[in-house]
Amino acid sequence: MRTTISFYTFGCRLNQSETAVVRRTFEADKRYKIVDFKTPADIVVVNTCTVTENGDADTRQLVNKINRNNPSARIALIGCQAQIQKNKLTELANVRWVIGNARKTDFHSILKETKDREKPCVITPAIPRDSFTVPIAGIDRSHTRANLKIQDGCDFFCSFCEIPYARGRARSRAFEDIVLEARALAEAGHKEVIITGINVGTYKNQNKNVVDVVDALEQIMELKRIRISSIEPTTVPTGLIKKMAKHTKLCRHLHLPLQCGSDTILKAMRRKYSADEFGNFVRQAHDTVPGICIGTDVIAGFPGEAEEQFQETTDRLREWPINYFHIFSYSQRSMAQSQKLPKAVAKHDIAVRSKILRELGLRKRHVFYQSLLETQQPVLFEQRKNGYWTGLTDNYARVKIKSDRPLANQFLNVRLTQIDHQAIIGAID
Repeated sequence: MRTTISFYTFGCRLNQSETAVVRRTFEADKRYKIVDFKTPADIVVVNTCTVTENGDADTRQLVNKINRNNPSARIALIGCQAQIQKNKLTELANVRWVIGNARKTDFHSILKETKDREKPCVITPAIPRDSFTVPIAGIDRSHTRANLKIQDGCDFFCSFCEIPYARGRARSRAFEDIVLEARALAEAGHKEVIITGINVGTYKNQNKNVVDVVDALEQIMELKRIRISSIEPTTVPTGLIKKMAKHTKLCRHLHLPLQCGSDTILKAMRRKYSADEFGNFVRQAHDTVPGICIGTDVIAGFPGEAEEQFQETTDRLREWPINYFHIFSYSQRSMAQSQKLPKAVAKHDIAVRSKILRELGLRKRHVFYQSLLETQQPVLFEQRKNGYWTGLTDNYARVKIKSDRPLANQFLNVRLTQIDHQAIIGAID
């Protein structure tokens, strides 16, 4: 009888790419059968996130749900939360493995050695700073677009963030190993890859940077699009913006975390730019790359953020050519330096400010979508939902069309006709 195993991923694209790698190590072993997460399984692997307190709560709630629906399951908690909260996680019912980031892609071999143990197996060693390789290509058959990990860890130590403690210091993947996986992803049918990491702009290996990575991926014929995931504004090489402007395979899309539009708060956050420097860079990118979509992250309610600082943020976000926002309500992290700061913002005020920012972000996305109406855009379609096939343009507009044909992983030129909530309805001429 084969052992059944399922997977669930919280958090970022980096987590998604790593889950795909772990999953593939089990696909190659005939003793295991991978089942959908909603199906009861002998072993359930949860790749955790700890960016916010909500991420911590989500893990606990999911474990409780697994235990209610499948009380005989043995649970493995891997990744960021496992790395820094191992003692709390071992207290949860039926948790048999807590594996930190340094060893989580080794879970297949760890399981082989520890499957008969009754007590929880905890493996959370220190994370090395060396360059790294990935043991197997993270071919992800559940997603059209593939995540390609090129970097991990961070040296910035922003005061609100505990990721350097969960992920370790910045380190880069061996350049040739990136190219090998990209080729495997393309051969498996992925037409778009998303370059991902914790701080991808700091990538450096064999005197190559992120632009060199893009150059190498563009030589892979089967790959049609290359997208950069979130990238710190101070780490974007000039060559990256120039390449976007040349209609290459590189998508016209930048996601640049701002976090706050007030210099006072940026300084307290230990960010590496002023508000004006950020705004000038965004304008430069907007002016250089026709049709570019620029997104950002913003934290509402950081300690010391008075109404004046919040207004600075909203005014600048309204003025700058930024097209959508991801809004995070400030949450205190046990290992982050911001927990020591005075003048905490009341939860009610944080909720109000988060709502204001989300509404502004929706209006700006709507304006961006309006600018695309009556244009024709290549769309990579991903899935069918509620009678529509949905996909993305290279500049990150969500498009949906009616079609009875199977369109998954296909490019079509679509004329964009009208806005429907957070998507644009299109037509094929």
